[in-house]
Amino acid sequence: MQLDNKVPDALPSESPALQGPRWTQGTGFARLGPRFFTALQPTPLPAPHWIARNPDVARLAGIDPQWLQTGDALQALTGNLVLPGSAPMATVYSGHQFGVWAGQLGDGRAIMLGETDAGQEIQLKGSGPTPYSRRGDGRAVLRSSIREYLCSEAMHGLGIPTTRAMALTGSPAPVYREEPETAAVVARVAPSFVRFGHFEHFSARDNKDALRSLADYVIDGFYPECREPSATAEFDGNAYAAFLKAVSERTAALLAQWQAVGFCHGVMNTDNMSILGLTIDYGPFQFLDAYVPGHICNHSDNQGRYAFDQQPSVAYWNLLCLAQALLPLIGEVETARAAVADYPATFAREFKLRMVAKMGFPASAAESPEFVELLQTLFDLMAQDAVDYTIFWRRLSEAAARHAGDGSAKAFEPVRDLFLQRDEIDQWLARYQAFLTVMGAQNGAQASAAVAAMLQTNPRFVLRNHVGELAIRAAAKGDFSLVNTLQELLTSPFDEHPGHDSYADFPPDWASHISISCSS
Repeated sequence: MQLDNKVPDALPSESPALQGPRWTQGTGFARLGPRFFTALQPTPLPAPHWIARNPDVARLAGIDPQWLQTGDALQALTGNLVLPGSAPMATVYSGHQFGVWAGQLGDGRAIMLGETDAGQEIQLKGSGPTPYSRRGDGRAVLRSSIREYLCSEAMHGLGIPTTRAMALTGSPAPVYREEPETAAVVARVAPSFVRFGHFEHFSARDNKDALRSLADYVIDGFYPECREPSATAEFDGNAYAAFLKAVSERTAALLAQWQAVGFCHGVMNTDNMSILGLTIDYGPFQFLDAYVPGHICNHSDNQGRYAFDQQPSVAYWNLLCLAQALLPLIGEVETARAAVADYPATFAREFKLRMVAKMGFPASAAESPEFVELLQTLFDLMAQDAVDYTIFWRRLSEAAARHAGDGSAKAFEPVRDLFLQRDEIDQWLARYQAFLTVMGAQNGAQASAAVAAMLQTNPRFVLRNHVGELAIRAAAKGDFSLVNTLQELLTSPFDEHPGHDSYADFPPDWASHISISCSS
């Protein structure tokens, strides 16, 4: 297939009011200097077309949403047009991959266009090779790009910190993976794309000056409270230790949210960990179907390092790598250890708070031994019968709401039907209802509000693998309607959305054969 790779150097704007992003000048990541990035332009793609657009993220970036309707936007967000004021770059970082030091990495298929005056960076993923592509083509395929676009917005809809997706464009240009596929580009947005690996890179090269510049940039821009006496007191005024502690706390809270909603990242390398505690780099991710604690969603993860139940401990390991990288600035090993020492307790506290909300209990129940035992027994029963994780929590929400309304014991029949071990789940449900009664008696209106909030805590819709696969298959035939339908559903995942029941239903048998790897 012969493709015309020629694209215009510039396109006229349709209206002076629709100039697109307004870039900051002399600030943002670019001010750190050329040690931190390589300036380069994206590699054009032929015949680009829209797949999906997100006006809410355009507003977040300070862009008029109408600009996304223009030809300029299509060309710019595919990498075919460099907008005035943009200074595209690929950043350098290093990292540990699957627990092994991988050395220099970097933005191998992502190019940052710049930072807008709304304080958001715009990055094109799949925009061509960079000096950090490691012999790769720098491209992304339609399949993986749809997954990243939709999951970014699904996580945001769930209230989980994440990078965002502003647009998704496609091209007929072939990209070769296991088999030929077509190219796509995700325009993703975040306050910063700095990763743990950025710090590891300069620390490993014993470049303390660059390491300090990077840390100061991140602290001043995103963690200014770490310079306050109240934050540094326990570290004898050491702002870098306070910064490490703050990153540890954000990471612990993020992992608690992942575990509570049943999200498997799949490739938690240190270069895939955001310094802002955002979910970043959607590759072989999966939302749990059956509750299998040791589920491995990444078929490239032969050792199960990134299994679902290992994620919290892997995040802690990654934080210890970050602590090692920051040690030249922190000074003392014991100080660095102290900065991350609270991670296990912070994660446990945040996780219990998420779970009491999912069970319809007030926050005070998190400290109750009865709650902890009730939760552990539930997890054991769910694992024993491989119960669908999302459907269980949604049915429990609906049952608790009905039970609160009429007191009917039959309200919990749909929950009971999910289990094979009926006697055991009956005993658990009886204890659960009794604990609801105790919490109601002790907390009154607060407890009633907690039950009512369950339907806004336990989603009806998550981006299941098979649902994403349906959108991918349709898009491969040129039909992008399901991508856009799913974007709408996942933006408000707690709503009922009548007429779309199939996307909230049990996965079909063929879903178990979907293989997701690092190339996904």
